[in-house]
Formats: sequence, C-alpha cells, structure tokens
Amino acid sequence: MKRIFLFLLTLLPFLAFAQEAPKREFRGAWIQIINGQFQGMSRHQMQANLTNQLNVLQACGINTIIFQVRGEADALYQSPYEPWSRFLTGRQGQPPSPYWDPLAWMVQECHKRNMELHAWINPFRAKTKGTTELAVSHPYIQNPERFFSYGDLLIFDPGLPENHEYICKVVEDIVKRYDIDGLHIDDYFYPYPEPGRTIPDDEAFKLYSNGYKNRADWRRYNVNCFIEKLSKTIHRAKPWVKFGVSPFGIYHNERDGGFVPGSKTNGLQNYDDLYADIIFWVNKGWVDYNVPQIYWEIGHKAADYEELIRWWSRYASNRPLIIGQDVERTVKAKSKTDSSKNQMADKFRLQRTLPNIDGSCMWYSAAVVRNEGGYASQLAYNYHATPALQPLMPFLDDEAPGKVKKLKALWMPDGYYLFWQAPAGQGDLEKATKYVIYRFEGKEKVNIDNPKNIVAITDKTMYKLPYKDGKTKYTYVVTALDRLQNESKLAKRKVKL
Repeated sequence: MKRIFLFLLTLLPFLAFAQEAPKREFRGAWIQIINGQFQGMSRHQMQANLTNQLNVLQACGINTIIFQVRGEADALYQSPYEPWSRFLTGRQGQPPSPYWDPLAWMVQECHKRNMELHAWINPFRAKTKGTTELAVSHPYIQNPERFFSYGDLLIFDPGLPENHEYICKVVEDIVKRYDIDGLHIDDYFYPYPEPGRTIPDDEAFKLYSNGYKNRADWRRYNVNCFIEKLSKTIHRAKPWVKFGVSPFGIYHNERDGGFVPGSKTNGLQNYDDLYADIIFWVNKGWVDYNVPQIYWEIGHKAADYEELIRWWSRYASNRPLIIGQDVERTVKAKSKTDSSKNQMADKFRLQRTLPNIDGSCMWYSAAVVRNEGGYASQLAYNYHATPALQPLMPFLDDEAPGKVKKLKALWMPDGYYLFWQAPAGQGDLEKATKYVIYRFEGKEKVNIDNPKNIVAITDKTMYKLPYKDGKTKYTYVVTALDRLQNESKLAKRKVKL
C-alpha cells in the first residue's frame, strides 16, 4: 500500500486543488471476468492480481466493488446449479485446483478494506461468442428447449416463466450463502440486435402471450416480470442486500417518437431494442440503485455525455442514480473548455452539481489501476480525497442503530486508545457493523456532516490515537453504522494528544 501512495504522490504537482466531496457517495468499480483477464492464472496469481487491484482502488477511495461471478450461466463460486467458469479455470465445469472460491475470497478481502462487494451476474446470457464447449452440468445441456440461439450467443428465453424461476433460484442461492452487500445485473436482457437477424421467440409468444398483440410490448412485459420477481427474491432472502442494474446509457431516442421520454441522442435504445424499461423499474421501486452506462464523451455527436447525464438526472430520481463512467474514453477526450486537459473534471462537475445523482462507477477497474491519464491520482487526491459513506436507502431501512456505549480513552502498553462498546441491537438490520471516527481540534465546532473530519471507518470497537506530547486538545466523535450505513447519534470524548 505504501508503494501505491508513493506512486500517486509523484503526480501531486499536476493535480487540481481537492474538490469538495459529499459525505455520502457511491464510488464503485467493475471487475469483469468475461474479458478473460484471469484466464490461465493460478490461484496465487489471480489472488495477487486482485489484491493489487483492491489495494489501488482502496487508495483511490473506491467503496464498492462490482465483481462478475456469472457471465454465461457459469460460476466463479461453488454453485450447486451451474458449472465452474472457463474464465477461471480454462475449461467450463473444471473446478479450480488447488480449490478456492473467488466470490467468498472477494467478500472477505473487500470487507477487510471497508468496501462493499456486489456480486454481478448476467441473467439471460448462457453462452458467449468465444465459448466452444459447454459442461454437462450447464443448464443448456440439461434443458435446451428453454433457450434460443442468436448469432454466436445462447440466450435464456425471457418469455418462458420457468427461466425466471431458474435464474431467481440461482440468485437466491448466492444471496443466502454469501455475505454480499449487493446483487448486480448489467445490460444484457434481450440480445443486442444484429442487422438481418430476428429473435426466434415465436413459440414462447404463442404459449405465453398474456393477451399482448404487440411483440415489443410483450418482450418488455417479460423482462418487467423478471425484474420484479428477482427484486422480491433478493429482499426476501436478505432485506439489506441491494439490487442494482447497469443499463445501456440511452433509454430512448427522442427523435423516434412514442409516449416514453427520450433524449436528444441517436443510438441503440434500452426501451426499443433491448426491451428493458428501466424508468418503469425505478418508478416501481423494483431496483435499489441504477447505474446507466454513460460511456461517451461530452460532445459526442450521437450520444452526448452531458445530454445523457442531464436526462437521467431528470427522469431516474426515484432510486439512487449512479453514473457509469468510462475511464479510458474520459481521459482520451479533450475538455471543451481547456484543450490541454481531459474531460474528467468536466464530468465530475456535472455529476456533483446536477440533482439526484449519488455517485459514479468506473468502467473498468483495471483502467483505474493502470492510472490511465492520471485518473487514479485525481481520484485519490482530488475527487475522493475524503472518505464517503454509502448513499442512504430508506426504502430498505431507515432506522439508525443505537449510540455507542462507554466511549473512553485509555492507555495500553503500545499507546493511547479510544475504546467503546457496540450499541444494543438484535436483528440483522439493527446491529452496528461499522463505526465512523471523527476528530475536531480545540474549540472547533463538532460537525459530522463534513467528511473532512472523518479519520477512520472501522469494524473494530477501538482506535489507536496519534499521541504526541499531550499538549493539544481534540474532541473525538464515534458513531455506529448498520448494514445499510444508517448512522447513529454521536458519542464524544475530549482528549489531549
């Protein structure tokens, strides 16, 4: 970790003055497996790679990792339903040797760093372009009639209720057995359209039309039913696990008309082409957070970033809105106001000044770790210079834990410590899981709304104080956080350090 900070420090002269940051903000990064970045690695090599990524991301202030664990009806975890992923072992169905469970390991490593771990699955995709062999335990081999081919892909037919049931069963297993903080799905619903190719779902439409005459409306109905069922499945298993979705960045093009709101764009559309009615899901409260992939640059002719972030800010405010940022495109594009700089500052300015936006998620983790265009350095010493708690989700739980008890400062053989006791709490949603420690100098007014006053976030009930000569007065404040980071009332202790 020290080497990481030293590397980032070398770029300090080139950084802008640290920007005011909110106390609560989703700061995420996607770690994907479908690109094969871990394929062929031994357990030791993959763990070393992931450890390095997590260390750099932690140093950059990232507080949420979205880790892909199911890319094509396979698993980067011990699944009772689906085969081990070829993106882990090189051959689908082959278990890792020596054995390990990447999802369990990632949960542990992220929680050690006070990061949330959201397990990312592709719900309907069952085979990707490069996969040439399916394991005997793959669901397509077991029930081929439930799938359709589309180009080089295999897709769980979203029009079949039994597929909804099956995918929810897979998700319920993940949620119940792993201590994840969120369950995340991406933009693969019905397949991305290819010229001259039609979706072969005539049979499902005949069997389960549910009174629909229009095929497009019926397909949206199918995905709507799945999303509602998946949301209920997750929250029934564990009410605190957040359900997130990262849709394609364009909902609907205004120029194409219709009764749904559209943006001044010209590209593939969620509503029309993928049959994914994200705004409907948000307004129904079926998803807990929404991360549209606004990967284009400001000024893009077909899909202008500024047009899209303003559009999502206007229409998706019923649930936390997180902006999906493309790191490489951002640092390669020139600022519209200063051609000597890239667009990172412009995008963060929009993100933090427009209403209803609760953070960002970086596509993708490795680009941040490589410090593309100084992106990691800017995060660490500018945009994420102060810690951030997670956005509140009062629709899941809005009751804060109790105040910490018996806060005191005591000398121990190795130094001066703050100690406290956890507040009372019986249920999973009531218990304190972490603590926030704030520090204020002398007669400085206690203000826990300013993240600059946060010195630590910990799951321990003690904190070693930076004692010098005992001549300077400080006030330390400790609050408790529950699983959804509702914050308790404060407890104070004055000390001399």
